[in-house]
Amino acid sequence: MKKITKLLVANRGEIALRVLRSAKEMGLQTVAIYSEADRNALHVRYADEAVCVGPPASKDSYLRGDKILEVCRQLGVDAIHPGYGFLSENAEFARMVKEAGIIFVGPSPEAMNVMGDKLSAKQAVKAYNIPLVPGTDEAISDVEEAKRIAATVGFPILIKASAGGGGKGMRIVNAESEFEEQMQLAINEATSAFGDGSVFIEKFVTGPRHIEIQVLGDEHGNIVHLFERECSIQRRHQKVIEEAPSAVLTPELRAEMGRCAVDVARACDYTGAGTVEFLLDDQRNFYFLEMNTRLQVEHPVTEQITGLDLVKEQIKVAQGLPLAFRQEDLHINGHALELRVYAEDPQNNFLPDIGTLTTYVRPQGPGVRVDDGFEQGMEIPIHYDPMIAKLVTFGATREEAIARMLRAIDEYQITGIQTTLDFGRYVLRHPAFVSGNFDTNFIKDHFTPESLKPAAPDETTAKLAAVLTAMLLAEKKPGATPAATEAPVATASAWKRNRLGVR
Repeated sequence: MKKITKLLVANRGEIALRVLRSAKEMGLQTVAIYSEADRNALHVRYADEAVCVGPPASKDSYLRGDKILEVCRQLGVDAIHPGYGFLSENAEFARMVKEAGIIFVGPSPEAMNVMGDKLSAKQAVKAYNIPLVPGTDEAISDVEEAKRIAATVGFPILIKASAGGGGKGMRIVNAESEFEEQMQLAINEATSAFGDGSVFIEKFVTGPRHIEIQVLGDEHGNIVHLFERECSIQRRHQKVIEEAPSAVLTPELRAEMGRCAVDVARACDYTGAGTVEFLLDDQRNFYFLEMNTRLQVEHPVTEQITGLDLVKEQIKVAQGLPLAFRQEDLHINGHALELRVYAEDPQNNFLPDIGTLTTYVRPQGPGVRVDDGFEQGMEIPIHYDPMIAKLVTFGATREEAIARMLRAIDEYQITGIQTTLDFGRYVLRHPAFVSGNFDTNFIKDHFTPESLKPAAPDETTAKLAAVLTAMLLAEKKPGATPAATEAPVATASAWKRNRLGVR
């Protein structure tokens, strides 16, 4: 067994704080790193020790593997947990950590290399008969040859970057006439984003659902899956709402996808926590998409339905311990939802809205979990991802989880910036989401900026607004008789009206 006594978290924000909490529960000493922009961040204050590793820009701080390893040597760190993003899927950094005699809490560099490239991942899983989307098995650069392949596959097709993710280097082509231009754009974008212009072609699956399976493997050959997460509510190919389990998977389909996910992990001798992503078409056919060799942003929903702490499991595996459970020991308990609360304006194409959290009050109560790294009065830094928090709710049923999420959104108080809270409320009330009949085109099919504009007030609400206005005027002018005023549009919930003392 490789004993870990001191853990450094090579990340920031909510994921750094989340990892530090599990490490503390395990009795580990903890070290945080931070950039100059994060000097007063919660994860910095929470850790036993904290070291500044550079200026605000990620390339000068959180992505400086050499500086992070120097901190480890100075403070006697046994292990590094990379969180997600930054260096979490950087095989070269994982190799440097290993060569420095430090434990990397994650998969091997070799597994990262195989699954970090979509084409090599396809090659690796072929021997296990994993369903793949029709298309090319290798990178392609010749436009004429690519056109011939596209015609064979059939339009629409998808041109995708071999490296990276997040929708970069990805182009949908509906007809041969636009193929050449879109292919060049995909190559240029992939080169700019990842330094690698390799692209390949896949059949474009219309109306797909994005289903991912959480896997966990140890160094003794044991691999299990922890069921699925539904991740189809997305903007710009980035997830906004996730849930577990999916509303559409049958027990038989769940078992088959779980088996395939375990085989994908086995194909690269995977250890630790990872996620295998699939597309599910409208006929319930599924296709392997890629594997993320790290902890996912949405891992809390899996923790809620399984009762496991995935960070603790990662640390145990990194120490060489075998998994303490088998596949047959795992069961789905209840339903969980996660809303990513971003500092973004949904009415302005989800553009970031950076600023100060003038008001910041978290929701509470049964079945509510908030993973965040901020408190009232703090700034949302412009240098990093604009996610403020992950709002998670859990219930015995999907209906209860949705009801709790709506209640939690209503209780969440954030002012000073625009957020995705109202968007989350809109989605969870939409008939398509409630029925489970939705796919990755939800925003395109159902959402417009006008969707969040307040409706005209009914008579009761208008009267309430008039009373509130009169009360405010009376407070400003003691002894004055409230004047009749034009009632503003009021959309306050009953909960907020009660807080104002209005009946």
